[in-house]
Amino acid sequence: MNQTWIERLREAMPQLALREQEPMAAHTSFRIGGPAEAMAFPAQEEELAQLLAFVSREGIPCLLLGAGSNLLAPDEGLAGLVIGTRDGLRGLCLEEKTTILAQSGVTLARLAGFAAEHGLAGLEFAQGIPGTVGGGIFMNAGAYGGELSDCAVLTRVVFPDGTDRSYRGAEQGLRYRGSVFQTLDGAVSAVRFCLQPGEREQIQEKMRELAARRREKQPLDLPSAGSTFKRPVGGFAAALIDQAGLKGTRVGGAAVSEKHAGFVVNLGGATAEDVKRLIALVQQRVLETSGIQLEPEIRILGGN
Repeated sequence: MNQTWIERLREAMPQLALREQEPMAAHTSFRIGGPAEAMAFPAQEEELAQLLAFVSREGIPCLLLGAGSNLLAPDEGLAGLVIGTRDGLRGLCLEEKTTILAQSGVTLARLAGFAAEHGLAGLEFAQGIPGTVGGGIFMNAGAYGGELSDCAVLTRVVFPDGTDRSYRGAEQGLRYRGSVFQTLDGAVSAVRFCLQPGEREQIQEKMRELAARRREKQPLDLPSAGSTFKRPVGGFAAALIDQAGLKGTRVGGAAVSEKHAGFVVNLGGATAEDVKRLIALVQQRVLETSGIQLEPEIRILGGN
């Protein structure tokens, strides 16, 4: 009997943490998504490289996943392999007095806290972003006037052929919610950040202030994928949605947050189809009332 690709993967990498039919709802901040055919959790960069080589050789669809905080997974699940980095690639170290090297699975909250403990300023904004370093650099995550592009000086990427390359400075192609890494067939394995010396207490106080602002203004008590839409030129998505009278609008279990119109939230039992229909409704109404076409910031994945 011919082996399945999952059996071949287990045989090739017997130490790999691998789960079949793993629900994506358990790995996304939306708490939405059917089962992935298989999900792997590499513990080291070497395993990540081996996985990329395997899926490339076998022609298997592959999704790289950090904290799953900026995507919508399909109700019917995902074919192929999902590679989750958050549970394994968690190396974090102070390289020099003002530089930190973080592996792709490190959460942005942990990174910001680590920087603060060492009296390094520049990542305070990242403390409340519920993503990982890999996912963050992939989309150049940002909040409250700060972006990872402000301090990310080098990103290391591993490729399916076993090679790796370091992208420095402008080579990273960091822009508003974008980067060169969105165009590559490799995976981010680590990022180096260059920060500014500061007073630890002042840095921590700024982080507390930003955390308080988030609690006051954002619907942190409900599952969501953060800001649903990109910021349009010359305006703010939340204001346009509010002006269109859409706060509280529901489709199934999904709703435009009453607290912050820029967030679509899962009120309980929302499906990916609910969210997609609500996004389309918001786009249509905002276009009708303002003439502006909103573009989703979240990644909307296809299914099996």
